[in-house]
Amino acid sequence: MKKTILLLAALGAVTAATAQKLVIKGSDTLGAKLVPMLAEDYKARHAGVTFEIAAEGSTTGISAIIDGTAQIGMSSRRAKPTEVSAATAKGVSMKPIIVAFDGIGVIVNQGNPLAALTRRQVEQIFAGDITDWSQVGGTPGKISIYTRNTSSGTYADFKELAMKKRDYASSSQKMAGNEQIAAEVAKNPNGIGYVGLAYLHDPGIKTVAIDGALPSEESVIAKKYPYARPTFYYTNGEPTGEAAKFVEFTLSDEGQKVVRKVGFVPVRVLN
Repeated sequence: MKKTILLLAALGAVTAATAQKLVIKGSDTLGAKLVPMLAEDYKARHAGVTFEIAAEGSTTGISAIIDGTAQIGMSSRRAKPTEVSAATAKGVSMKPIIVAFDGIGVIVNQGNPLAALTRRQVEQIFAGDITDWSQVGGTPGKISIYTRNTSSGTYADFKELAMKKRDYASSSQKMAGNEQIAAEVAKNPNGIGYVGLAYLHDPGIKTVAIDGALPSEESVIAKKYPYARPTFYYTNGEPTGEAAKFVEFTLSDEGQKVVRKVGFVPVRVLN
């Protein structure tokens, strides 16, 4: 009996020693759908690996790398110079790894008859210069704007890509994630918002063309869609151990097929 107990204890120690936990924090755009699906595929190939995934915004992912509380930080934007400086001050080398491309789609309620907007109209709507749908050829009604919150990389990228860095309208309502924006627009006939490619087919919404272009893999690759951007993993220097293996898997043909399946654009052409 004593030998059995000792054997079980030894086996437990070996299991604990070989178990690997990957902590990944950051972008909701990546962390709500894509990275969990990649993690499931990865675990099927690597027994004993567990994941802790927290999708609370790109800023939290970059902060987690600076603070050393995650091995991988997910981000839908590049690290800001102030973040890179803060990292350097702590001896952290911020390494960006592009893992997928995305297009930020402008969405309206499915019942909205509007099919297209110009880039200038998008800027004016989200900045609050245009406040009624009748001003852009739609059915009269006060426009309700839904944006991501300030910790979101998409919040910052949309300001950069669509708004000439202008501030959002004071009436805009900040949401925690892509799914929340899609859900609010689906409930509000006068709603407008933006989401990543992976969320454009959520129920109750439709995507409007921007200067004649809709967000898609083809328009993002051809650089015909104006609100396209890369998405990133951030690590402290070259990734090591299990983090390096997961990055390698994400960039492999198998991982990039998951990227495409979820709705993002792979970083290279796949057969």
